Amino acid sequence: MIRSLILLFSLLLFGAAKLPGEHSICMSHQQLNIRTVRFDLGLREQVGQVGFIAALSGFRSLVADLLFIQAHVAWERTEWGRVFLLFRQVTTLQPHAILFWDMAAWHMAWNAGTAALNDSSQPRLALRIKAQRDYLTLGKDFLERGIKNNPERPQLYEAMARLYRDKYHDHERAAEYFEKAASLPGASDYLKRFAAYELAQSAGCENEAYDRLRMLYELGESERLPTLIRLLRELEIKLSVPIEKRIRDPDDRL
Repeated sequence: MIRSLILLFSLLLFGAAKLPGEHSICMSHQQLNIRTVRFDLGLREQVGQVGFIAALSGFRSLVADLLFIQAHVAWERTEWGRVFLLFRQVTTLQPHAILFWDMAAWHMAWNAGTAALNDSSQPRLALRIKAQRDYLTLGKDFLERGIKNNPERPQLYEAMARLYRDKYHDHERAAEYFEKAASLPGASDYLKRFAAYELAQSAGCENEAYDRLRMLYELGESERLPTLIRLLRELEIKLSVPIEKRIRDPDDRL
């Protein structure tokens, strides 16, 4: 007890010494329209007493890293409720760390969701499916809040696209998020192609998807991957594209 009080007192002293500098940084962030951690009762409730004092004392990064390690241990033990609570604390303390949001969503939507669906201790399939959907919702919520805190970073939009594609099987929403990710600085080249792939599998979007895929095809051999060729051929048939306007087979001779 005495050691804990000494530690907390030391953190407060260190934080007091750093306060002028942190205030200056905070003001700079506000001028640049960067979202920062709000030091209020809401934060206190989410990260606990020690975490809150550590945040006030300038140890947010260190505490978040320690909580992240605890979350990894909880994942190995399949303690899904604890994994969720720890990642909620981690992302609250470090809202601009993309890795934390991405990992939180992955653990909830993929790991916990799959574990719930395959839970042999629950004989009722309907309840297992409901539990899986609840974890999917938690994963999506992490990504939504991560995007809100990091709107100009492509990684979380891509993660959301994969969630809609692989878990919700909503190709139109997946295309939307792949497209958004592709439009941001630092985005990977394949994202535009993935957006077109998902659009090609979205009911009612066939014409737009065909135009996008054909545009990629015309860029040259580097874009003419097997999936693009397959989807283009399927759309050519579905849209009744005239034979003379269809893409050629690679083995065709001039």
